Amino acid sequence: MLIALVDFPDSAMAVILTAFFSLVVVFSIRYFFPEEKEYLTNLFLAALLARLLFGTLLHAYNWRNFFGGDAQTYDVYGNWLMEIWFGLNLTDTAIRTNNSGWGMPYLVAAIYSVIGRNIFAAQCFCGVIGAATAPMVYNCAYQIFGNRRVGKISALLVALYPAFIIWSGQLLKDGLIVFLLVLTITMILQLQKKFSYQAAIVIVLALFGILSLRFYIFYMVAVAAVGSFIIGLSSSTQSIIKKLVILVIIGFGLTYLGVLRNAGSDIEQYTNLERIQQSRADLARASSGFGQDIDVSTTEGAISAIPIGFVYLMFAPFPWQMTSLSQLMTLPDMLIWWGMIIFVVSGLIYSIKHRLRNSIAVLMFSLMLTIGYCIFQGNVGMAYRQRTQIQVFLFMFGAVGWTLLQENKENKRTVMLAKNRGRAGKNSIRMSV
Repeated sequence: MLIALVDFPDSAMAVILTAFFSLVVVFSIRYFFPEEKEYLTNLFLAALLARLLFGTLLHAYNWRNFFGGDAQTYDVYGNWLMEIWFGLNLTDTAIRTNNSGWGMPYLVAAIYSVIGRNIFAAQCFCGVIGAATAPMVYNCAYQIFGNRRVGKISALLVALYPAFIIWSGQLLKDGLIVFLLVLTITMILQLQKKFSYQAAIVIVLALFGILSLRFYIFYMVAVAAVGSFIIGLSSSTQSIIKKLVILVIIGFGLTYLGVLRNAGSDIEQYTNLERIQQSRADLARASSGFGQDIDVSTTEGAISAIPIGFVYLMFAPFPWQMTSLSQLMTLPDMLIWWGMIIFVVSGLIYSIKHRLRNSIAVLMFSLMLTIGYCIFQGNVGMAYRQRTQIQVFLFMFGAVGWTLLQENKENKRTVMLAKNRGRAGKNSIRMSV
């Protein structure tokens, strides 16, 4: 009701759009996860409520420029593109699909084509997708580790962690990217266990979506996918043939969608150290920039930037850097994250030792993206924002570390109870004698 009263009648259309896609998510949860349907449904609704409340405040008080000014850009370009489609704008200029992030204007234009220009409704759609990431994370974690507690904790963290609420509760591409990443990895895990044309098609579409939002992440996910299939879960001839068929299907699908057409120029752009240095220098000159003296235009410079980049990417902003309201608002977020680090490390060690084949796709992607951001990032705010693309998987390892601790405590408690019962039994025997 609060949402519907914010900006009537646009808010009423936002409620209808949100309700429709929320019902689709709830139906999917109850169909695909019958064993945990109640928990995941409630978690999705809680995650959605948190994002909608944040988004409503954002819209009501016009805080978009404070939290994420990109939303205004997507609204303008999306409306402009929609007008071109309907002949309301006769300009012959189009948004090029080789520009970074070109997918957001097309998504917004598609929404506006149905309901009219409504930035609040488009924002609510992103909130639904962000909330739907939580049950998807449960599925992904459960497939890797085969433990429901790990899946539930991972999903809970993604659902209610402040940074995920902030970045997926707005008309921004961050929440969509995280959802598509988890969806891709989940489908890869399914294909490793059982051949499925449907899963292969979903991977193609998800990868295409990632490419349209942030092209360099696409290539990292693609490498992780190929690497996981090469390592695989089985070395049998039949398994190898199935994996080759899957890779061919994905390759043809991406070729059909035009993905490989721009691969050469995209890779050249992403690996051009001089261009990366220019972009990084621009970020470092901002008020929350760091490492202004770092030069990544050479291989040696790029490698030397990794240690300090890693520290800022994983741990910033630090308490002494919280000199503004926006930075101070991250404090609860950072306290939770810093407290989790020991469990993340513990979970990573366990996964590498005991679940390497299952988690190889997640490990490869997380490592590549971490190194890339360590070199590229020179701004605390951007590092904090883009860290969620890695955290969504690190939370799974953190859940593993926490679960190991709890299971060790439970095992010790069981042993102690058994010993106490044994002593009590001996005493009762002695009494009877």
